[in-house]
Parts: sequence; C-alpha cells; structure tokens
Amino acid sequence: MESFEQLARQYEPMIHKLIFTLNIYKNKEEFYQLGLISLWEARRRFNPEKGNFTNYAFTYIKGKFLTELTRENKHEERNIYPKEEFWEFLEDPFTEDPFEVNLLLSYCESLTPNQTKWVLYTFLDGLTIKEIAEKENVSVSAVKNWRKGAREKLRGSLKSCR
Repeated sequence: MESFEQLARQYEPMIHKLIFTLNIYKNKEEFYQLGLISLWEARRRFNPEKGNFTNYAFTYIKGKFLTELTRENKHEERNIYPKEEFWEFLEDPFTEDPFEVNLLLSYCESLTPNQTKWVLYTFLDGLTIKEIAEKENVSVSAVKNWRKGAREKLRGSLKSCR
C-alpha cells in the first residue's frame, strides 16, 4: 500500500464530507484529527478479502465520529457550565464582612490583644489552635491559655448583660 501521507491526501475530502454530513460544527479540527487517526487504524485493520477499502474506511471513520459525538453529548449532559455572568455575581465567601468584624471586636473590648487574636482567628478565619500557634509563632499551650482567658472573660461579660 502507498504511504500514509498519500492516503491522507486522497481521503481528506471524505473526512471533510463526513464532518459536514454529521453537522459537526464544534471542534472541527479535533474531528479532522480523529478522522486521520481513524483512517490510519482502518488501513492497519483492513482485510482486502472482505471488500473495498474506500467503503471500509468510510464506515470506520463515520463510526469513530459517531462514538465521539455520543461521548461528548454525554459529557455535556452530565456537566453544567455556568455562563460567564454567573461568576460576576457570585459573592466571594472569603471576604470579610466589616459589620461582622466590628461586632466581634465589640465583644473583645475587655480582652487582651492575644485573646482578641484568638477570637478573630477562630471565628473569622476558622483556624485551629495549632494553626493559630504556627501563624503567631507561639506554642500550642500559649494559644490554649489565650482561649481559656477569652472564654472566661466573655462568659463574665455576657452574664452581666442579662
């Protein structure tokens, strides 16, 4: 048989015709490449005793195209891609709300600076004791002491409010 480059040039119109016939308008270049790969596979699998190569290649390439179209349709049905406008209106959950910070700081007036750090790190950032200790370069037991003192003072101030 001739070289694959010659075969590809000879069957290029057939690949384009299949793309047009199957109404493939997305990813035309990818389907063209799939057509070339399918042509190469058809050439390797072809048995001359069973018929004409042109008919075999046409059927083989069309089958690969249909299989790929089915796979892409299933993928699109199973996955939802929001429109670009969706991302513009999505609120960032990690932005701090100034009212929330001010509310927490109003409770922390009687606390030491380290106890205030524990409150803010815990309730705004959701950090664990170990993470706070690493961030502040102190021991875990120091942060536990901040927590203990802050809890006692906050309980006392909340009881006096009642």
